[in-house]
Amino acid sequence: MAVLEEVLAEAQKNRRVCPQPRRWQELYDMLPDKQQKGAGWEPPLPLILAAWWDTPALPKMLRFREHLEWASAHGVLDQVHSYLGQLPEGEWHHIGE
Repeated sequence: MAVLEEVLAEAQKNRRVCPQPRRWQELYDMLPDKQQKGAGWEPPLPLILAAWWDTPALPKMLRFREHLEWASAHGVLDQVHSYLGQLPEGEWHHIGE
């Protein structure tokens, strides 16, 4: 069984920020119990599409962490961890890219 701290460590190794946009959307699609809240969503949407280019690394890292925390709180962390473990390094966005 995956532990959040282990998944976070894996997600941050090699200067990783978050998955590339298409992969991040696939991960977001795995999250259960998403709901519209006001003008946004809970959990918040991935910072992709136009937001990808306008958002620095730190806010992307924090949003991605929110998604991992959501996965943990909603019982799908193992599935998400398995998905992330299969991503080649080229499918990750890294600090400085």
